[in-house]
Amino acid sequence: MNKDPMIYAVAGIVFGFVLGYMAAGLGDHAESRVPPPGAGAPTAEAEVAPAPAAGRARAGAAATPDPNEVRALESLAAREKANVQARIELGNLLMDHSQFDEAARWYREALALAPDNNDVRVDLGACLVSAGKAGEALAEFDRALASDPGHKKALYNKGIALMQTGRPKDAVAVWEGLIKRYPDDPQLRGLREQIDQVRASRRPS
Repeated sequence: MNKDPMIYAVAGIVFGFVLGYMAAGLGDHAESRVPPPGAGAPTAEAEVAPAPAAGRARAGAAATPDPNEVRALESLAAREKANVQARIELGNLLMDHSQFDEAARWYREALALAPDNNDVRVDLGACLVSAGKAGEALAEFDRALASDPGHKKALYNKGIALMQTGRPKDAVAVWEGLIKRYPDDPQLRGLREQIDQVRASRRPS
C-alpha cells in the first residue's frame, strides 16, 4: 500500500523536468506550413520533427487555437483525402493548445496514410500520455522504436509513459539506455540527475 503514493511522487518529480526538457531540448513541430489552396499540396513524404513537450503549449501560444486556422486546415483535409501534411498540421496545432484527444485523432488519420512516419507516431504517443492514456502511448512508442530503435524522443517519452503506469524501474532502464546510446548529447545532460532523483525517491526511508 505504501508503494503507490511513492510512485506518483516519483512521477511528479520527473514530469516537471520532462516538460521543460522536451520543449526546450528536442525541438518543435516542423516549421513548414500547409500552403493555401491552389499552391500545391505537400507531399506525403514531408518530414515532421518530433513534437514539443506533452502538456505544454508552444511559448506565446493563445489558450485556444485560432478557429480560422483550424477551419481552413479541416477544410483542406476534407477536400484532399490523401493530404498527410494537413492532418499533421492539425494535430500539431491542437497539441500545442493542449487539445490532446482532438490532436490524437488527426495524428491517427495522418498515420493511416503514412504509417512509417515515426515522428508523427511519437507525437500521437505524447498526446496519449497527456490525455492519461499511458498504456496506449507505450504501444505507439514501441511501434516507433521497432523500426527506429534510436529514436530519441520515442525513448524519452517511453520513460514518461512507464512512470505514469507505475513502472519507475523500467523508466530508469529506458532512460539509461538513452544516455548510453547518446553519451555526448548535450540535451541529455540533466537526465542523469533526474534518474538519480527517481532512485532516491524509491529507496526505503
